[in-house]
Amino acid sequence: MIMKLNPLTLGGLVLAVCLATRAEDSAFRPIFNGKDLSGWYGLNPHSVVKLKDEKKTEALKKMRDEFAADWKVENGELVNDGHGPYATTEEEFGDIELLIEYKTVAGADSGIYLRGTPQVQIWDKSQVFDPAKPTRRPHLGSGGLFNNTPDTPGRDPLVVADKPLGEWNSFRIRQIGARTWVWLNDQLVVDGNVMENYWDKTQPLPAKGPIMLQTHGGEIRWRNLQVREIGAEEAKKILAEADAKK
Repeated sequence: MIMKLNPLTLGGLVLAVCLATRAEDSAFRPIFNGKDLSGWYGLNPHSVVKLKDEKKTEALKKMRDEFAADWKVENGELVNDGHGPYATTEEEFGDIELLIEYKTVAGADSGIYLRGTPQVQIWDKSQVFDPAKPTRRPHLGSGGLFNNTPDTPGRDPLVVADKPLGEWNSFRIRQIGARTWVWLNDQLVVDGNVMENYWDKTQPLPAKGPIMLQTHGGEIRWRNLQVREIGAEEAKKILAEADAKK
């Protein structure tokens, strides 16, 4: 039997979906103001992880001082010249959904650190696979959790979703606990896989940490950086739905 929906009922359903989507969208807030570097500072955590006391303090101060030398705001975009410390949020985040767009150049090797931990990878997908470096697979595209153990789920993206160089790419990243979902240009590339704690793989991700934009030898531009906090009830629901699909 084919059921016919009353047009008023159908219209109500459409309206409800639209309102729910609009409510979720409105919960996003910018973390880059498009005007200056407020709310961000420079940090390369790899360069200080083994330092202690005064040497570490001096190195951290130096990166903050040098931040504006390699990062600038241009036409509402956060731009890096391929050098210097990573752009790091002063604010720390826990369970979130992150929207961010980027555009980069040939030979790109960059990424987005979540809770201060590497990383959602960004590649130039046209790079040729080098058998001498079998765990580096730029030809498989961006969005994978590159610093996870090779060949584990989520380490490489499910599909190649990158746009050609010179075009803007958009990420939607969801982080709940240690589990990560990544959509690149509206295509799912990481499906709720665990992001390993690069700094100590015997421990889970920290509960909170900064968002970091890696710089690694080539110009990269970022824009439309927005974040939405995910509350405990929503997080529980998302995880339950994800587990039910397994």
